[in-house]
Amino acid sequence: MNKINSIVLATSCLALSFCQQETSKESIEASASKKEIIGYVPGFRGLLDEKDIDANKLTIINYAFVDVKDSLAWLTNLETDSVNFRKLNYLKKDNPALKIVISIGGWSWSENFSDAVLTDSSREKFAKSGAKIVADYNLDGIDIDWEYPGLKGEDNVFRVEDKENFTLMFEAIRKELDALAVTTGKKYIVSTALPCFPRLFEVTNMGDVAKHIDFVNIMAYDFYVAGDTVGHHSNLYPSESYEKENSADKAVKTYIEQGVPAEKLVLGVPFYGRSWTMKSSDNLGILRPRDEVIRGNNGFTFIKDSLMAKPGFVRYWDDAAKSPYLFNAENNQLVVYDDESSVKLKCEYVNDNGLAGIMFWQYASDPKEYLLDVVNEHLD
Repeated sequence: MNKINSIVLATSCLALSFCQQETSKESIEASASKKEIIGYVPGFRGLLDEKDIDANKLTIINYAFVDVKDSLAWLTNLETDSVNFRKLNYLKKDNPALKIVISIGGWSWSENFSDAVLTDSSREKFAKSGAKIVADYNLDGIDIDWEYPGLKGEDNVFRVEDKENFTLMFEAIRKELDALAVTTGKKYIVSTALPCFPRLFEVTNMGDVAKHIDFVNIMAYDFYVAGDTVGHHSNLYPSESYEKENSADKAVKTYIEQGVPAEKLVLGVPFYGRSWTMKSSDNLGILRPRDEVIRGNNGFTFIKDSLMAKPGFVRYWDDAAKSPYLFNAENNQLVVYDDESSVKLKCEYVNDNGLAGIMFWQYASDPKEYLLDVVNEHLD
């Protein structure tokens, strides 16, 4: 090879290297600016099959759930959880930017939070135990799903001190994960999943909490499911039939009013529906008295592929609420849920209002990924 060719080749390699570096830099910047897509994966159901999870359609997986016991973050099913953590980390081969976060608590595992964060020493013990799980299994953060501080939830221990201790808990968790980051060089996620009923804001200081966390995953669902009168459970806006109805928009605005920046808010979307038989066909069941709760498979894949194909079910659209629902006049069955149309509008809402992204509960409810595909298509 002559000298001129060597110079040309060296120059070409340098240019190629520079272009590759710029492309890599652009990819990192694009990834950093992309909205979050956070999916809860139900580890409490047993061993996961990582082949059922498309890593490239998610930015964060929240592993549900880690228990709270004796002021510790506790792996109740250690053998299963450890295997699941390994399987989830394996997904990073497909998406190196994917983050795996443990979610501590949940509806059935929140009874001991209040005791765990009651004192300085118990909070430190709890935070260190959570950070140890993160370190031991090479994970990426901690999500707290305390349902609920200062409130009974599912027969939980609760006390007035929960209001201040809720904030102090996140301060302790952030401290431990920041200390871990010094060793590993990683940036760890701290987040929380919370509902949006008004009472919550009386028993928390969300503006103070926001200083210590990356995201609030707003559980903008199950709005009208617990009482004798039921209606939309995940509507974006109030229905005209009830102006004071809960809505995702109202939840977002309330969190912002409470001091949580929009860029830390993640809008939760249910990948499942709720269903009842109604006492009458009045108003097609919306905001009317219910009869029996209909349990069983209520995931969106089932609703779309099976339930909507059954005789009698008609899809309706509440244009004020931006929410679909099914009603079967033959048996007065109401089904409330999110579909592709409502999820698309929620993605646009997140984009337009500068929110951090979309969260959904939970991956197994829509195995064909109908709704996840919509999120990936329409979220910035």
